[in-house]
Amino acid sequence: MKRHELINANVARGDAQLLMIGDSITQGWEGKGAREVWQKYYGNRHAVNLGISGDQTQHVLWRLEHGNIDGIHPKVAVLMIGTNNSGGNTPEQIAAGVKAIVEKLRSNLPATKVLVLAIFPRGANPDNRNRKVNEAANERIAKLADNQNVFYLDIGKKFLKEDGTLPKEIMPDFLHPGAQGYEIWASSIEPTVARLMAEKE
Repeated sequence: MKRHELINANVARGDAQLLMIGDSITQGWEGKGAREVWQKYYGNRHAVNLGISGDQTQHVLWRLEHGNIDGIHPKVAVLMIGTNNSGGNTPEQIAAGVKAIVEKLRSNLPATKVLVLAIFPRGANPDNRNRKVNEAANERIAKLADNQNVFYLDIGKKFLKEDGTLPKEIMPDFLHPGAQGYEIWASSIEPTVARLMAEKE
């Protein structure tokens, strides 16, 4: 709740132009090594980190209903959520949760472009159970895009080796990116973010 209240205080300043919405993977932009990447890509963009560790889709939905997007008019919201649901929910349920979040963003922030990212790969190997759940959820999440207001981007393969294994130097615990992982994330979505923020054609 302290983190939630801090986010509400940050957005209350009213100048948010870019939102990054998610769980600990998103909150991790504030960690060692990632802060520099954030500053490089988002430091001059009035970006706000709406990541809270441990959050599942339902927690994000609650937060959006309780102040996280009140009184702001951002150009773009980047959403990456669902991996914390993979232990106890089906792919269909995860996708339904993401859909509910997207619908909430569209309802409350009608002028904001929503960039939905595929849930990132997790686990050392392709046969990791949670990774498979997330991949199945991603197949459904992809269908949320209308390419007018809601966009979908899957950058998962950028983190992986050709054989599908997840290198420790990119995600040291096979779930959360390290500094190299955050650089891959930011650089991979940058062309889309710049376009949606109307900075580049």
